[in-house]
Amino acid sequence: MTSEPDFTLGIEEEYLLVDPQTGTLAEAPDAMMAVCRAELEDHVSPEFLRCQIEVGTPVSADIAEARGHLLHLRRTIARIAADHGLAPISASCHPFADWRDQHHTDKDRYNELSRDMGAVARRMLICGMHVHVGLAEQAMRIDLMNQFGYFLPHLLALSASSPFWQGADTGLASYRTTVFGGMPRTGLPPRLRGWDEYERSVAALTDLDIIADSSKIWWDLRPSARFPTLETRICDASPRLDDTITLAALIQASLRMLWRLSRGNTRWREYDNFLLGENRWRAVRYGTSEGLIDFGAHAVLPFQQLAEDWIALVAEDADALDSQHAVARLRGMVATGTSAERQRAVLASALAAGATRDEALRAVVAHLIEEFGRDD
Repeated sequence: MTSEPDFTLGIEEEYLLVDPQTGTLAEAPDAMMAVCRAELEDHVSPEFLRCQIEVGTPVSADIAEARGHLLHLRRTIARIAADHGLAPISASCHPFADWRDQHHTDKDRYNELSRDMGAVARRMLICGMHVHVGLAEQAMRIDLMNQFGYFLPHLLALSASSPFWQGADTGLASYRTTVFGGMPRTGLPPRLRGWDEYERSVAALTDLDIIADSSKIWWDLRPSARFPTLETRICDASPRLDDTITLAALIQASLRMLWRLSRGNTRWREYDNFLLGENRWRAVRYGTSEGLIDFGAHAVLPFQQLAEDWIALVAEDADALDSQHAVARLRGMVATGTSAERQRAVLASALAAGATRDEALRAVVAHLIEEFGRDD
């Protein structure tokens, strides 16, 4: 019998840097990035735009260790940014910034991206959160990727944090998803018959020099190009640390649940991307407020029920991974609503109190700065 995978964790987050007084985006000074690299080494890096910064945890054995690493990264970035008069926020779109005012980082990979993708890349003023789960066997990565696609819309709904774009309410919970969707090789992953088919598909593009390697495949879920992991990429950036941790715990426990089913020679039913795409759209549009389709029940179920079902589904796995507390926190996430809902509530409250729209949008940024610093 195949031994149990380690299910190790790695979390990557992208942040925006803002002026805490005005709420406007600010570029990371070279001096700030130098201090960040000196303290955090290769766990911090510049991102495509100079107003962005990316962090990545070390490989973590469990969710508690991952939380400790991410808390250290967030606190360090916030402290160093404050020393330079800036503050980080973790939301997938800035409430009022204009992408045309931003400059991309002068780095070969980013210069190439801007050249190849044109305005599609240049308007990528968006941030996300990625979770890596360690799965040493290549065949298992593909098998679990095919099954785990069912849960991707649920994760997007929970993480939705991008209701505004250039000062306008988009009517969506995750506008980031629509911006990123302009890039090629994005969206739900295809269903593959095995690792060999995955490699042949990648080779069809690399052999023609269309892409350099599989890191240029940006599906919502993919085998990592650098690590022996399955990488979940669908989530919006979460303003609150513990929301990120709950999402990571759900991803880890759900993948273990699917592996556990395989030990009993059973598996999760695989649905066509046509159907999964409908749930993905509902997550983009509504977040958690209007529920998702349960295809087995042939019904749209409220997220409170979906959350209870999900917690029960992975209970044995959360016990095995010692992530019960993080998984159970899903109930609180659903009860308090998404970041998109909270941002809209801050805007509405400020407007009701007599603020101008510009002042109200700055209040949303102040709210995101406060949420970044929460560690409860």
